[in-house]
Amino acid sequence: MATGKPQLLFVHGIGGLRDTATDRRRWLEGLAAGARDAGMADAISGLTQGWLADVTFANYSDLFNRRGAQGDTTWELDEDEVVFLAGLLDAMLEELAEQFPAASSPQDAWVIADARFQLDAAVQGRQAQGVGDVGRRLVGVTTTILRLPGVRQAAQWMNGWAVLAQLAQVGRYLDRRAKKAELGAAVRARVLEGLDLARPLVVVSHSLGTVVAYEALHEYGGAVPVWITLGSPLALGAVVLDRLVPRPASCPANVASWLNFWDRDDVVVGQPHLANWIGPSKSGVKAVTERVDSRGLWTHTATKYLEHGDVARPVIETLRP
Repeated sequence: MATGKPQLLFVHGIGGLRDTATDRRRWLEGLAAGARDAGMADAISGLTQGWLADVTFANYSDLFNRRGAQGDTTWELDEDEVVFLAGLLDAMLEELAEQFPAASSPQDAWVIADARFQLDAAVQGRQAQGVGDVGRRLVGVTTTILRLPGVRQAAQWMNGWAVLAQLAQVGRYLDRRAKKAELGAAVRARVLEGLDLARPLVVVSHSLGTVVAYEALHEYGGAVPVWITLGSPLALGAVVLDRLVPRPASCPANVASWLNFWDRDDVVVGQPHLANWIGPSKSGVKAVTERVDSRGLWTHTATKYLEHGDVARPVIETLRP
């Protein structure tokens, strides 16, 4: 049985270069706001001062930097990346169509239909157009998606190319081709670096970080009392699910509790299929999914999720002696 001071591990998602100290502070501030929302303000000092746990922000953003930084337009997609992104955008548009039906959201439904038309045209003409042209057409799809409320004028994604560049990080992480698989291994090594197998580990992961954490925790040998997933694309269609290792997808054996949170307005996360599509561990643990509703225009940020009391409460309850 794991004993000693708990470890709290933050695993970030898609995005540009990060500063470890700055992001660690921001995530802790978000968790502190969540503690306040949960009526657990007495735990804030313990969180922010490190009394409750040794806190690590696993920063692997530099491993994606050359072709992943926000605003970087110097890279080109290869054919496998185009296929992955087309599948990912297809799954995202399916989810958006469910969330914004024509009967209740006619303007939103028109935008989604426009993006769907562009995506279908890009996929159907992929062989004749060439990879470069298809990539440019996919930028058109993401530019159209940015016209949706809750997404347009969002500071995190300034244009369609930035959207595609960051979504491509998911595909590049999951790429199992020869040397390309080394990227995923390096990311997981960065996440697991310095952890103490003898002490309990609480993991809070976001976006692509939930995919990374899924595979890393299957490799990790220590006890994980609770694993929190936020804005996860793990169940966003077969394009992600079918590339996970190990397969068939199941909860890591060392996880005692898996809590998954999703926001209706988060365009990266699928509907709450995760609990049904990813099987339980051998001990019967599987994801328990709960919806949260964030304020503001942009919901796909870790701090937006962490500010919810429902997210912060299980973290604090687990860390408290």
